[in-house]
Amino acid sequence: MKENKKKNSRNITFKKLFLIFVIGSVVGNYYEMILNLVRHYLRDGSIFWEVRRGFIYGPFSPVYGLGAVLMTLVFAEKDYKWYKVILYGALICGTFEYLISFLQEKIIGTISWNYTRYPLDINGRTTIPIMLLWGIMTLIFTKYLYPFITKIINNTPYMVKEIVIYPLIIFITFDAFISGAAVFRQSMRRDGKPPVTILGKICDKVYTDERLKEVYPNMRVPER
Repeated sequence: MKENKKKNSRNITFKKLFLIFVIGSVVGNYYEMILNLVRHYLRDGSIFWEVRRGFIYGPFSPVYGLGAVLMTLVFAEKDYKWYKVILYGALICGTFEYLISFLQEKIIGTISWNYTRYPLDINGRTTIPIMLLWGIMTLIFTKYLYPFITKIINNTPYMVKEIVIYPLIIFITFDAFISGAAVFRQSMRRDGKPPVTILGKICDKVYTDERLKEVYPNMRVPER
C-alpha cells in the first residue's frame, strides 16, 4: 500500500499540475461563456457571447484552473467511492469558491458573482446546489477527464512538452501578475490614490477602467 501511494504521488508533478491548470482554465472559460449563451437564449432568444475570462490576456479562467489542480491533488490517483468524491468535492470546491469570492472582495473591493437570489445561498458566495454541482464535476473530472488528460500528456513527446511548457509558464506568470496589478490599481483609483510607482502609472494609462470593464464585464463593486 505504501509503495503504491509513493508511486501515485510521483505521477503528479509540477509540470503536470501546470498543464492541468492551463487546460482547466481554458475549458472553464468557454464553459462559462457557453453556459451564459444558453441562459440568454432560453430566457429571451438572444445570442449573447460575453467574455468570461479571469486574466487580461488569453482565454483563461484561473478559478477553474485552480479548481482542477485542487481536484487533482485531493482526488486523483486515489480510490474513493463515487459518493465520497461527490460529497468531499462539494465541500472542498464549494469552500474554495467561497474563499475566492471573499478574498476578491476584501483585497480589491469587487465581486464577480453573487448568488443571493439563488436558493440555499451562502452569503451570496456559493449555494448548496452549486456545491453539489461542483461535487458532480469533481467526480467527472477525476474518473474520466483526469485519466484522459494524463494519457495525452504521457503520450506527448518529451521535447514537445519542454518546448511548449516553459513559454507557457512565462506567459501565464506575466498574465497573472499584470492582471492582478491592473485590478489592484483600479481599486486604488476608486479610493482616489495616485500612482506611486512606474507600474502604477502604466496601469493607469494602459489598463483603464474602460479597458477592464471590457475584460471583466461581471466584476463590480458590491452594494453596501
